[in-house]
Amino acid sequence: MMKDICFFTILFFMTTTLLQSQDNIMYQTPPIDILELVDIERAPIVRIDSKGEQMLFYYLNSFKTLHDLNQPEIRLGGLRINPLTNISSTITYYKDIRYKRINDTEIKQVTGLPTEARITYVSFSPDESMIAFVNIADEGVELWMADLGTLEARRVTNAILNANSGFPYSWLPNGKGMLARMIPSNRASLIESDKAIPTGPVVSMSDGQVSQNRTYQDLLKNPIDENNFEILMTSELYVVSLDGSATLWKEAGMYIDYEFSPDGSYVMVTTLSKPFSYIVPFNSFPKETDIFTANGDLIINFSRQPLLDNLPVGFMATYEGKRSIHWRSDKPSTLAWVEALDKGDPAVEAEYRDELFQVEAPFTGTPTSLIKMTHRLSGINWGNDTYAIVHDRWWNTRNTKTYLINPSDNNQPPRVLSDRNYQDLYNHPGIFQTSKNKQEQFTLLIDGHTTYLFGDGYTPDGQFPFIDELDLRTLEKKRIYQSSDTDRLEQMVSFIDSKQGTLITRIESAKEFPNYYIRNLRKRIANIPLTSFENPFKSIEGVHKEVINYKRADGVELTGTLYLPVGYVKEKKEKLPMIMWAYPREYKDRGSAGQSISNPNAFTYLSYGNPIYWVTRGYAVLDEASFPIVGVGDEQPNDTFVEQLISNAKAAIDAVDALGYIDRDRVAVGGHSYGAFMTANLLSHSSLFAAGIARSGAYNRTLTPFGFQAEERNYWDVPDVYDSMSPFMHAHNMKTPLLLIHGEADNNSGTHTMQSERYFQALKSFGAPARLVILPMESHGYVARENVLHLLWEQDQWLEKYVKNKGK
Repeated sequence: MMKDICFFTILFFMTTTLLQSQDNIMYQTPPIDILELVDIERAPIVRIDSKGEQMLFYYLNSFKTLHDLNQPEIRLGGLRINPLTNISSTITYYKDIRYKRINDTEIKQVTGLPTEARITYVSFSPDESMIAFVNIADEGVELWMADLGTLEARRVTNAILNANSGFPYSWLPNGKGMLARMIPSNRASLIESDKAIPTGPVVSMSDGQVSQNRTYQDLLKNPIDENNFEILMTSELYVVSLDGSATLWKEAGMYIDYEFSPDGSYVMVTTLSKPFSYIVPFNSFPKETDIFTANGDLIINFSRQPLLDNLPVGFMATYEGKRSIHWRSDKPSTLAWVEALDKGDPAVEAEYRDELFQVEAPFTGTPTSLIKMTHRLSGINWGNDTYAIVHDRWWNTRNTKTYLINPSDNNQPPRVLSDRNYQDLYNHPGIFQTSKNKQEQFTLLIDGHTTYLFGDGYTPDGQFPFIDELDLRTLEKKRIYQSSDTDRLEQMVSFIDSKQGTLITRIESAKEFPNYYIRNLRKRIANIPLTSFENPFKSIEGVHKEVINYKRADGVELTGTLYLPVGYVKEKKEKLPMIMWAYPREYKDRGSAGQSISNPNAFTYLSYGNPIYWVTRGYAVLDEASFPIVGVGDEQPNDTFVEQLISNAKAAIDAVDALGYIDRDRVAVGGHSYGAFMTANLLSHSSLFAAGIARSGAYNRTLTPFGFQAEERNYWDVPDVYDSMSPFMHAHNMKTPLLLIHGEADNNSGTHTMQSERYFQALKSFGAPARLVILPMESHGYVARENVLHLLWEQDQWLEKYVKNKGK
């Protein structure tokens, strides 16, 4: 009864006009100590070709601007599109591309790039002698290419590409051009939905089938949306030569994918079809997969995927029929796909869940079964006629299996290479390495009968990355390299020559920016440096950084990365204010939950996403604090979500307090997205913190009634779990200062901006000290410099008032 009264009170106050109290404020900037660490030139993104011979360097601005965000945008089918340029309105782009050969010392400029370039969708040609990319001009998307021999770039087409559904071109297998999606010359004009007069109401029907879908953003809402979506998704397919000449290959359709067979003889084309849906995004709309010759002649209608708006319940649910259709990368023109054996329903008892098939050209023969899997297919590494690696996965048990099969002889039973909990990182066998074959396709790297795995090397004693050889005949493993460095972190990138033992590796430390090197496994010679990027955050090089280990009350092992200010003398035990930043993660066993992936030798990156800036303001910072939520056996993690949050938080504070570094009465907690949800719950149900910062979170789980995060049960299955986990339902108990921040245009499933607005109104109704900051034009992550700087200012003001100077 008391719960009902509280909920009625919230609703009553939220209908009044007395709630809002705006603080009219201009954009602010954070203190100079923070500002100097924000306004830095970031190192480029590095891409390396398959042979380890060429390096590309993509340069981008640290931030966009409000002007960049202030563009036309239409939201349809789960997409956000700029209808003037015909590309995603949220896409990240580069301003420059540079190049070096591995053996060169100088990074060279690619010349002829567009003025004020906005470059994206970059790809190597099949032989890696060229790259193609698109440039976002004011009037649309242009196709460009650059010769890596001359380092000269030039435009191939005008601004006529259609990138509304993603990558808008594919290289021809011979490298002499691209197959590209182009805007039809007779494209109809979009209907302005806010000006159109409706011809009738919007009516949706339920035919009695169970249809439980997550809470999605930006869905279609009416027939006008359907019309505009179809216009924006419709393209014509053209073969574009390198000289810019274009030939129509296929008439207009809603093409979303097209892939050449390895030998270039066929093209697999996937097209959206109707009916559309108002409850699921476009990737669940019906799809038609057809096979054409390289000249565009239809060979076969290969697959028809229905509208996926009424799948069975559960994360492992899928549909009946062909899924994951693709070309075998090791064969000229063989299609492979998987089909569910349990009707796609996780609730159906079945010895095998998925079956992998293949069929050779001309694709009319009887498909060959290659393997039946215990779980759902999660990946394939094609090797050759004798070897292929197949992976499956089952979310509910966190189990994954890896199989070795002979794709030429299905009478040979699959051999299990690993059978493990995929959250058990200490026993991760590593990632199989690939290389390009004669048809320029990536296949399993095999030397004779030996393949290789690169592993991250997480252990209870630290992180020591490794390389293993695997004999595919005997299944015996041999460790041919393992890092023993306790002062640096090494990450293997790729082999240059596996037989010679040369590879490209990346090495970093807490103070040394990650740089690339050539390592020779066979010879005892020094690593050869390939890059020399400087640390852009030199002013915090003197910050103390360590990974601390501690336990929560039930014995689960926890870790966090602790930062102390420059010049802090640990022996003096000065009591500092502290900021704790975290993100909860769900586990089905205590052992995996207690594993540490924190490495004190990882380079200390600063971004608005973490709180490390505040070490310059006199705070201790505990970043990436472990917050496992564990459910063993039939118990689900969220059954005791709040209790485990509090236990994690208390253990972290106790651990740092025991070191003598902090004033436990001046501790703040913060997080983004699910970390914001965590923060609000901690402040609602404990008195551990002086204040909190919650960014882009969801606070009322009844608004995500068919599951959220790792919760697959619906609200009506476990209403008490949903209610107990919802900070909104406990707003009347909240007394701790909370800073709420949200992007005005959040596009993430479940974290609609309304979540923060409604929660703030509830908090204000009950007199809780709270502040709501809505960042104009931002999505789930924040990208505009003006907004990011103001965000940091808001956080600093909040922390100074309610944490550092608490009680003063």
